[in-house]
Amino acid sequence: MKGFFLGFFLFTSMFYGQAPYPTDYFRPPLDIPIVLSGTFGELRSNHFHAGIDIKTQQRQGLPVYAIGEGTVTRIKVSEWGYGKGLYIAHPNGYTSVYGHLQKFSPEIEAYVKNIQYQKKSFEVEIFPQFSELKVQKGDLIAYTGNTGGSAGPHLHFEIRSSASEMPTNPLLHGIEVRDATDPTLLSVYAYPLSGNAQVNQSQEKIKLKYHRQSDGTYLADKVTALGTIGFGINAFDRQDLAANQNGVYSVKQIVNGKLYTDFNFETFSFTESRYINTLIDYNHYSTYRERIQKCFKDESNLLGIYKTIYNNGKIEVSEGLSYNVEIDIYDLAGNLTKLVIPVEGKLEEIKIPKIEEKTDNYIIAKKPNNFDLGAAKVYFPANTFYDNFYIDLKNGQDTITIHNSKVPAHRNFTITFDVSKYTDEERKQLFIARLDNNRSANYASTYKRGTTFTTRTRDLGTYTLAKDTVAPQIRPQNFKDKQWLTNYSYLSLKITDDLSGIDTYNATLNGEWILLEYEPKTNTITYNFDDLILDKKQCNLKVVVTDNIGNSSTFTSTFYRK
Repeated sequence: MKGFFLGFFLFTSMFYGQAPYPTDYFRPPLDIPIVLSGTFGELRSNHFHAGIDIKTQQRQGLPVYAIGEGTVTRIKVSEWGYGKGLYIAHPNGYTSVYGHLQKFSPEIEAYVKNIQYQKKSFEVEIFPQFSELKVQKGDLIAYTGNTGGSAGPHLHFEIRSSASEMPTNPLLHGIEVRDATDPTLLSVYAYPLSGNAQVNQSQEKIKLKYHRQSDGTYLADKVTALGTIGFGINAFDRQDLAANQNGVYSVKQIVNGKLYTDFNFETFSFTESRYINTLIDYNHYSTYRERIQKCFKDESNLLGIYKTIYNNGKIEVSEGLSYNVEIDIYDLAGNLTKLVIPVEGKLEEIKIPKIEEKTDNYIIAKKPNNFDLGAAKVYFPANTFYDNFYIDLKNGQDTITIHNSKVPAHRNFTITFDVSKYTDEERKQLFIARLDNNRSANYASTYKRGTTFTTRTRDLGTYTLAKDTVAPQIRPQNFKDKQWLTNYSYLSLKITDDLSGIDTYNATLNGEWILLEYEPKTNTITYNFDDLILDKKQCNLKVVVTDNIGNSSTFTSTFYRK
């Protein structure tokens, strides 16, 4: 079986001209069959997936092993993101990353916990001295979990270049995944791109019909077009043993035998990951939650994933000429789904004209833009947006609306509210909030300076000043006051806030700080009795929780242990 996967690797290496990654240096991070719920380069919100997500049989607590000898160079414990994450540098120039961990191995766990108690913080980022925490290939380093921004138990696993920190596809390093299934094509769209372009009598993008042929390829109905056009596809890949709709590895576009577009997910740079919003049709995604990958490249697209790009993947269609467009969708194992689109150059009557909504304000993407909306001022630095567009701006009393969510912002922009009409006491309870589709207020990080409140964000939408006067709630989950807890292994409390959200939480046991693990997905804080720092029968617990506005609640309880 190993030869089977190695053969596929050699195929893809030759076919895509990849670097010769070592395929026998690393072992898998788990001792169970590697089944994926997420692939490398998969399309996510505002970023590409930087690793693979390995299923853990819907369980937590599976042993995680070092894939090779090395030294721990970074440990990060965070409420979101990778949760509990571990980074190991290997002598061959790569770094392996393990995310969403439940806990670390006993040695690493003790090392981390010691620093957490020193800093009196659950969230820590540690960079151990080189060779301070050495590991050998196959050493136990952690246990799988569901911490951070994980939506279910799994192991997030990466292999990065230690020098450039660019992630590379772990499957290119010999990590074996069974895959004999072709990618699945869900939909295909044609785009008129130039001012005079048309596709099937439309100046707007249009969905194409296609059908499966006897040889397994797909054939689209003939397209009539004129001018500069492009195509986009929505597709996914499914590996064996899993039903997950994962990302595809490579897309090629061939026009009349000439390679126009070739991009794949061998590697990418974190610094360019947000340009995913130029690879997909963002407006379409925002409206229909369907990610169409463009086979053409916009001017603002600075992604380095393209191996070949001719005429930016755009097709110049002339009247009276015919074009054979072939779109090939590959997974890493070499399985192929092929779509053929016949195009005829033909001038036709336009039945669906291009619609452009114009407003009083126009954004020049490459220049800074300032707007005074009365209640607040908005400043867009140069290159906040990818393209020029008419922006819709509305103002009300303490509320402004900045266009809508159909336009992505690449950089943070600034919103500044004037709060001079409020008293000092009122300002303490106010914050900037973004209203969601249900008009619910969501806290936006608010910087208060005198009579101005400022937030920096990349989310367009409606912003307002909101007031939070209610302190967080603290409720014990698994114990009661005055209870004997001799046989308990942990304490659990639920902390919630009705508006601005939890900012800080701290606890003491008989006056000494103790470590609480915060899980925001379940709104729980947990204290492990393995950390018991006082050998006393009577234990006095004090928990203080503060929201983002400064409203604070204190919970006290006494319990007993032998």
